[in-house]
Amino acid sequence: MKIVILDGHTENPGDLSWADFETLGELSVYDRTRPEQTAERIGDAEIVITNKTVIDERILTACPSIRYIGVLATGYNVVDTAAAAKRGIPVCNIPTYGTDAVAQYVFALLLECCHHVGHHAGTVRQGRWCSSLDFCYWDYPLMELKGKTMGFIGFGRIGQRAAEIARAFGMRTVAYNRSQSERGAQLAEYLPLEELLTVSDVISLHCPLFPETKGMINRKSLALCRDGVILINTARGPLVQEEDLAEALESGKVGFYAADVASVEPIPADSPLLTAKNCLITPHIAWAPRESRERLMKIAVENLRAFLNGKPQNQVN
Repeated sequence: MKIVILDGHTENPGDLSWADFETLGELSVYDRTRPEQTAERIGDAEIVITNKTVIDERILTACPSIRYIGVLATGYNVVDTAAAAKRGIPVCNIPTYGTDAVAQYVFALLLECCHHVGHHAGTVRQGRWCSSLDFCYWDYPLMELKGKTMGFIGFGRIGQRAAEIARAFGMRTVAYNRSQSERGAQLAEYLPLEELLTVSDVISLHCPLFPETKGMINRKSLALCRDGVILINTARGPLVQEEDLAEALESGKVGFYAADVASVEPIPADSPLLTAKNCLITPHIAWAPRESRERLMKIAVENLRAFLNGKPQNQVN
C-alpha cells in the first residue's frame, strides 16, 4: 500500500512525526507540491493525503490507482468530492481538531483590537515611554468587553466555544445559524441575521464557505452594522467582499477588521486590505498550535486506519 503526502510542511514542519502513517504503508512525504507535480508524485499510490494541493478531475483521471483521499484540514474544497465519489473514492477530513485553538485565537485578535498591545509595546521599545511627560499614554481608543454584544455568524463547535469565552468576559452573546441546537440556545440568543448585524458590537464569522455564504459580508450587510463594529474572521476569507470592507474601514463604518484568512491565500500584494486602516491580518495560523496539530495528525491516521478496515469515518462525499 503506497501512501503519498503531497504538502506536509504546514502540518509538520519538523516538530511532529509521520511514524504512525509509516505503519500503514510505504510512505512518501513532500513538504510542498506544485500543481504540475501532483500527478507525477501521486503516481500509482493508492492513498493520497493533501492539505491545500488540489485533487481535481484531471488528477483523478491521471492517477487511477487512488483509492482514498485524506485531507489534513477541516475544509475540503481542494478536492473534487463529486468526481471522487463517482469513482468510489472516499474523501475524509478532520472536523474537530482545532476547536479550542481557533476559539482562543478569536480572542487573541479581539483583545488586540481592544488594547493594541503589539503597537503600544512597540512604542515603549522605541523609547516613547522613557521620554513621556505623563505616566501613561495610548494611541487608540481602548475598549472593555464587559457589557458589549458579540454576534456569531455560524454557530457550530468553534462558535459555541468562542461564545463560552465571550460570556466569561461578561459579554452578551447572540448567534445566527441555519439550524438551532439546544446547547447553542444555552450559549447565545438566536437571532435573524439582519437583527444580529444591527445589535452586535463585535461580529465573529464561523460559517463554512458555500455559494450562498460567499461574499455575505458586503456593502449591503455592513450598512446594517453599528458604526465602529469590530469584525473578526477566522473562518474563510471569501465570506467577505474585501473591496467593500476596505471602503468601510476607511470610512470608519467598521472600526476594526481582524482576520486570520484572506480571499486568496497567500494574500496578494495588491489586496485592498493590506493598505486599509485598522486592519489586522495574520497568515492563517489559528489552527496551528502544536497541540492542535498533534490532534490533527492522530485523527488523520485514525481516518486512514478506519478506511483500511472497511469502515471509513469523517467521510465528506
